[in-house]
Amino acid sequence: MHVRRTRRRPLARLAAGVLLLVAFGGLVAGPASAHDEPGAHDGETETPAPAGDGSPRLIVVVEVNGLIDPIMSSYIRRQITIAEGRHAIGVVLHMDSAGTTLDDEALVNLLDNVRLAHVPVGVWVGPSGAQALGGAAHLVTTADFAAIAPGGRIGDFTAVQGLTHAHGSPFTSEKVHRHDDDGLHSGPSVRYFSADVAMGAGLTHSTAPTIGEFIFALSDDGYLPPITQEVTGDDGVVRRAPAPDVVVSFVSLPLIDGLFHTAASPAITYLLLLAALSMLLLDFYTGGIGVAAAVGAVCGLLAAFGLGTLDIRPWALVLVVVAFVAFAIDIQAGVPRFWTAVGGVLALVGSLGLFGQHSMSWIPLLVGLVGVGVFVLSGMPALVRTRYGTATVGREWMIGADGTAVTDIDPDGTVEVHGARWRARVNRLTPLEAGEPLRVSGLSGVVLEVEPLEGAAVDYREMRRKRGESTVSETE
Repeated sequence: MHVRRTRRRPLARLAAGVLLLVAFGGLVAGPASAHDEPGAHDGETETPAPAGDGSPRLIVVVEVNGLIDPIMSSYIRRQITIAEGRHAIGVVLHMDSAGTTLDDEALVNLLDNVRLAHVPVGVWVGPSGAQALGGAAHLVTTADFAAIAPGGRIGDFTAVQGLTHAHGSPFTSEKVHRHDDDGLHSGPSVRYFSADVAMGAGLTHSTAPTIGEFIFALSDDGYLPPITQEVTGDDGVVRRAPAPDVVVSFVSLPLIDGLFHTAASPAITYLLLLAALSMLLLDFYTGGIGVAAAVGAVCGLLAAFGLGTLDIRPWALVLVVVAFVAFAIDIQAGVPRFWTAVGGVLALVGSLGLFGQHSMSWIPLLVGLVGVGVFVLSGMPALVRTRYGTATVGREWMIGADGTAVTDIDPDGTVEVHGARWRARVNRLTPLEAGEPLRVSGLSGVVLEVEPLEGAAVDYREMRRKRGESTVSETE
């Protein structure tokens, strides 16, 4: 049995991805519409169709990972159509999915494509730990032949309008079913079925630890023609082996489709949303359109695609956006205060309620909130202070310059030197009144030390400095 992996053209697809990201319409609407063409070329290496006796017998294995969204649904349908055109002897959906984002009509259309295919379609939920939940579970029961690897599970069946017994699912009514030790019963709860229990309940046909064993099982049950041969090993044991004319071709989503499919998962969409808002906030305070704006735009467009695909609560999305507006208020002030606390509460509540049907684990939630907290409480204030703070390096020329007191200085106030206003401090023994001339005597960070032009008192620091200079002179 020959195993053929699809080849890709990374550079060409990367260039196409850049062009696609530039156009908003191509980002959001393009992937969903382009996939409906059964003959669309998706970058897989063409496998020659069998021409007659002795030609390769093709089995197509389609990788189905993550939520089954419009992109993945169109890809499955297209691969079935292509397999029919290549005269493949079977299609295998290698599945690990937590559900679908499709509405009932789109899901039933996908199930009809699988059920009415002119080529046998099998579903293997594997490897160990894989799952098929929700709409993906209905896809398992609709296939001609299905199996789950030990350690996998199927379940979370929900009512689907338009689903019939012809699709092979026992869960066609509006009631949700549960499983007890003695079988299936109607009830209010949703249960998951392990590999052995699912087979006993009639949801799957067998268990298979590997995809090779699953393909052999397809042949044993008559869904595929005989594809095995007996081979005697060096130890004299007779084992089953695939026939030499059997070709197994593994296919998966192309680069661009895979990018959008990944972006439409709850965790990735959530993190992209926070990254987009953070980068746009950063660019607002750095001025101009730079790297932060570009990164924020790309993250924002991908997040928009995910938000448009997943089931979200609009009010929660509004709370997350308003949270960053609240953060911006205190960032402008330079000190985290009331609005930072308000933004933190809004971000937390919005994050917890953002997704409706599809939940998100606590790991991306924690990573996102902690990352935003560090960014808002530490990163942005430091950036604002660095960018808008007055530098002290290179201002030594101001020492000795004359100026005027703008306000009373006793001991702090505001002065004007060379047409610019500065915070200033004067010796308590020689306060200055507004409008009085003065001289800059020193620098203390961003604060000018000033004194009257005449009659300035010498404070203890000046006396100590002069006393030290006098000691050094006597020593020399």
